[in-house]
Amino acid sequence: MHELSIAQNIVEIVEHNLPPGDHPKVRVVRLSVGEMAGVVADSLEFCFNAITAGTHLDGTALEIVHIPVTAGCRECGTAFAVQDSLFRCPDCGSVNVALTAGQELQVNEIELADEAEEGP
Repeated sequence: MHELSIAQNIVEIVEHNLPPGDHPKVRVVRLSVGEMAGVVADSLEFCFNAITAGTHLDGTALEIVHIPVTAGCRECGTAFAVQDSLFRCPDCGSVNVALTAGQELQVNEIELADEAEEGP
């Protein structure tokens, strides 16, 4: 289950990017996950919740944007969505294609709570 190590990396990224001083309350961490990234979203959320339980990140939500697989044909220049793992240009039939999206695994945004929301 590599989702556990991914969740640990997400925690490290969040902690590295928090303002110095007291830990502010993190409301949401927004991620982009490509369909070919090999990540099971439910498992990632479970692992993230498990490792943040009882920490200053407890209760932080993960919002995952799923990125579809897209490619571009190197022969005719057509951009297309990859369907059913068929890496073939729908216009000219060439298999000389390059992936343009779908392998991402990226933290896009860390949303902090307002000071009023943090409480005493």
